[in-house]
Amino acid sequence: MLNTDNWFTITNPTEIDSPALLVYPERVKANIQVAIELVGGADKLRPHVKTHKMRTVTELLLAAGIHQFKCATIAEAEMLAQAGAPDVLLAYPVVGPKATRLRALTDQYPATRFSCLVDSIEAVRHVEAVFVGKSLDVYIDLNVGMNRTGILPEKAVALFGQLTGLTSVNCVGLHAYDGHIHATDILERTQEAAAAYALAEGVRQEIEHESGVALNLVIGGSPTFATHAKRDTERLQTSPGTFVFWDAGYAQTIPELPLQIAAALLTRVVSVVDDHTLTLDLGYKAVASESPLPRVIFPQQSAAEVISQNEEHLIVRVPDTRRHDPGEVWYAIPIHICPTVALYEKALTVENGHVSNAWPVTARNR
Repeated sequence: MLNTDNWFTITNPTEIDSPALLVYPERVKANIQVAIELVGGADKLRPHVKTHKMRTVTELLLAAGIHQFKCATIAEAEMLAQAGAPDVLLAYPVVGPKATRLRALTDQYPATRFSCLVDSIEAVRHVEAVFVGKSLDVYIDLNVGMNRTGILPEKAVALFGQLTGLTSVNCVGLHAYDGHIHATDILERTQEAAAAYALAEGVRQEIEHESGVALNLVIGGSPTFATHAKRDTERLQTSPGTFVFWDAGYAQTIPELPLQIAAALLTRVVSVVDDHTLTLDLGYKAVASESPLPRVIFPQQSAAEVISQNEEHLIVRVPDTRRHDPGEVWYAIPIHICPTVALYEKALTVENGHVSNAWPVTARNR
């Protein structure tokens, strides 16, 4: 849902240096409640914190009744433990020193139940060696089409069998991230999500039938989480991340989800190049740059066309630069909010149109 009103504007822009990341707490809280309603209860959500990386947002999620979380870095896992999260899944291959760091977290924060992903017996053996004297929960990571990490579903049952009898590793579930599914057509997206789910659920049923062990299933990102949550399946959790802030990318490609944009960027015109060209202070270091241009939209400047970007500069074409002056404040909505947040040490909170506080981006440091 991409509203075109001026909800993002602030009353004290002269006090704010640019570029700046703005977040809107009331919208964040509303999005959390919408997500809970979409899945039918907080127990079906395992939010991925890679979007916000903030202890304050984690505390809002906890206050809403969500008690299980997903993350991608040790820094995020530690932030979650510091916030008091009781259940943390590190959804990333744990190799090299990362296993030792995870072991240290389990020692330092015993009140948090940590787990991680495995997709090969070699990785399992490494984790087993590091966790001698303890027991770490693991989820078998399934490749259901993302082709990034995960074992092929047809090989997962054999891997589960290899885990049986290990003393330091305890398999409690399966993980299937279907981030390759992002079709705008809801029917197409639903069918693709059903195919991914069928692969994961097939593995789970086979393992449970052969072993008698009940397994959890963590599946789905922001485009598919609401679809998966409707399945009449026990021990299923969905793990969206972007929903807390939303962004222009998902607002355009998944318009049926009733989520609100809850983060924006404040930027300024820093130079008038010619009759039709302006430069803003919104370079690579201020907004995620992995996607093709444009990487932001300007809700108040619909005629502006982004033509290039550098480390500290964003170049736009406008109908007439005489209507703009250096120092003019613009607001931008990122296409991809998750890596954009990681570029900032803090997010400035906007309440009643006024910037009055800041939320540290706690886990941006690795």
